[in-house]
Amino acid sequence: MSDAPHPLSEERLDRFARHIVLPEIGGAGQAALSRAHVMLLGLGGIGAPALQYLAGAGIGQLTLVDDDKVSASNLQRQTIYTTRDIGHGKAVSARRWLANFDEKLDVTIHDRRIAPHNVSTMIDGTDLVIDGTDNFATRLAVSDACVTAGVPLLSAAVGRFQGQVGAFAGHRGDQPCYRCFVGDAFDAEDCDTCAEDGVLGAMVGWVGTFAAMQAIRIVVHASGGMGDPQWGRLHLMDGLKPGMRTLNIAKDPACSGCG
Repeated sequence: MSDAPHPLSEERLDRFARHIVLPEIGGAGQAALSRAHVMLLGLGGIGAPALQYLAGAGIGQLTLVDDDKVSASNLQRQTIYTTRDIGHGKAVSARRWLANFDEKLDVTIHDRRIAPHNVSTMIDGTDLVIDGTDNFATRLAVSDACVTAGVPLLSAAVGRFQGQVGAFAGHRGDQPCYRCFVGDAFDAEDCDTCAEDGVLGAMVGWVGTFAAMQAIRIVVHASGGMGDPQWGRLHLMDGLKPGMRTLNIAKDPACSGCG
C-alpha cells in the first residue's frame, strides 16, 4: 500500500463518516482503505459477505476471482446474488453488485480457475489476498504464491457449523505461512466441499464478515489502527456453542513453502 496522501472528496467523507469518527480508523485509516488493493479468491459463501463489507469499508481497488456460475443452491448463503443471476458467472454478477453499491470502486475480475500456473500473475500488485476457496490444493498454491510475491494472506474456511480465519505473512522470516499450518499432505485436489457435508448460511456469513474485519485490521495497521495484525493467529469459530478460540501457528523451519 502506498503511503502517499489520498484526499477524500466531501461525498466520500460523508459516506465513511461512521468509520472516520472511530479513533482506530480516523481519516488516515480511511485513506489507507481507499488506497488498498485487495484480492478476493472465491466469490461463494465466504467471498460474498466478505465482499459486501470490504466494499462498504471503501477498499479502493478490488480484484475478484471465481470461475463458477451462480446456482439456485448458492442463494441460501451467497447473498449478493439473486434468482436473476442463476446461470451467470459469479465474477460478472459480483461486479454488477459492486457497480450498484459503489461505482467509485476500482474492480477487476478474473473468471478463470485458480491454478499453480496462473495464481502468481493474478496476485501481482495486490496488498492483501483473501482466500475463500474450497479445496486445499488451491489454498496451498495461493499460499506459496503469496510467500513468493511477499503478499500477506488471509485464509478463511467453513464447514457445517465450524469456521476458521487466519492471517499469514510467511514471506517474513519470523512468520508462518498457511502451509506451515496444514503441511504438504493436501496438495492433491481431493477435498470435500459443503455440497456433501452441508453448511449453515448464517455461519458462512459470520466467517466472511470476520475475514473482512481482519482485512480492515491489516490495512489500517500502518496508521496505528486496530492493533496487531495478528500474523500466525488462527481464529476457530463454533456456531453451535457459540464461541471462538484462537491458536498460534508456529513457523515450520522445514516448510516447503516458506522455510
